[in-house]
Amino acid sequence: MYGWIWRLLPGNLAVRVFTAAVLVALVAVVLWYFVFPWIEPRISLDPTGVGR
Repeated sequence: MYGWIWRLLPGNLAVRVFTAAVLVALVAVVLWYFVFPWIEPRISLDPTGVGR
């Protein structure tokens, strides 16, 4: 799958590396600011009950 994405990116090696880095950063921002805050109240992440 990663090879397929890599082949779809335009340009030479430098442009592909830059585009891939921007895409990874964009995914991280979307996860950090939209997905994780939305899902956090729906799952229990409280570690105080672990190991008792």
